[in-house]
Amino acid sequence: MKVNGHHYRTIWLKENDPQTVCVIDQRYLPHEFVVAELKTSSEVAKSIKDMWIRGAGLIGVAAGYGMYLGGIEAAATTHFDAHLLKVSQHIKAQRPTAVNLAWAVDKQLEFVKGKSTIDEKIQALLEGAKWLAEGDVEFSKKIGEHGLLIIEEISRRKKGETVNILTHCNAGWLAFIDWGTATAPIYFAHAKGIKVHVWVDETRPRNQGANLTAWELNEEGVPHTVIPDNVGGHLMQHQMVDMCIVGTDRTTRSGDVANKIGTYLKALAAYDNNVPFYVALPSSTFDMSLTDGVAQIPIEERDAEEVKYVYGKLNHKVEKVLITPLASNACNYGFDVTPSRLITGLITERGVCKACEESIRKMFPDLIKD
Repeated sequence: MKVNGHHYRTIWLKENDPQTVCVIDQRYLPHEFVVAELKTSSEVAKSIKDMWIRGAGLIGVAAGYGMYLGGIEAAATTHFDAHLLKVSQHIKAQRPTAVNLAWAVDKQLEFVKGKSTIDEKIQALLEGAKWLAEGDVEFSKKIGEHGLLIIEEISRRKKGETVNILTHCNAGWLAFIDWGTATAPIYFAHAKGIKVHVWVDETRPRNQGANLTAWELNEEGVPHTVIPDNVGGHLMQHQMVDMCIVGTDRTTRSGDVANKIGTYLKALAAYDNNVPFYVALPSSTFDMSLTDGVAQIPIEERDAEEVKYVYGKLNHKVEKVLITPLASNACNYGFDVTPSRLITGLITERGVCKACEESIRKMFPDLIKD
């Protein structure tokens, strides 16, 4: 996607230095555009844990590049495989909810199998990381194409009037490598000349909607309005939302979806007001071993400081501000689970399916083994 008119991906190898991984440091957005350089697997792990980068797809690809750097580090030890396994365990431990993280690490371990020399293993890890990145871009494009059909149909029904779409958190370009998932259909529709307007949930406590999604949409010239998280229900009651599109960090074989905290409440409001509620995801975000999202998906609890403090720009400088009584406790669950019964459909790289095991199994027979 574009930044000041120039195309960027969210992660890439530094030109003329293939042992340095560059990422857009999302902590500084929307006020500053900063590129961080990661030179070790530990730095990649830290960037995932501390949310320099975030989003299911980008976390997975970053993990892939972290494994590649881990392979370079392992070459300097006497036990390559044992060191690489240790790196893989460390990277996996950084974010428990997003399944793409473990999936990407395991893919990298698969790519190394059967390679006999250290050079072959490092090359396999490099090619694997690039494969993860290119696959992410291709899946996002396909999701955009399939989701576009839904927006086109709504536009036809409204006789060309603006299609109002509500999003939550950031499942956009910044959460993947390019295009994103929830935003990809929006970008495709906008490029085709369909009138769209996006209601952007601020997404407390880290404000990924207000900081990241709004920034993306600005860069692409997509009309949008940032709203407090609690406004969505009111908008739906007054027929001001035509559809919702959100992302997901882990989806069960039964169609339950774990996404940024607050997604469940939006789904309830959409269901009560007959507003279509779609979830956009690549197949790598399915966890086919799970059948009950509420009971089985691990929910990350993050530092209470994220709730108690906010960041904003004051006098040309980004400042950290306390917004609660200093002595007050705060609870900070990072995700919630939306049951499949509240979901209109899943927009995947293979098409749109219902949020139920029968439909998922039919679209992805190769992913369900039993």
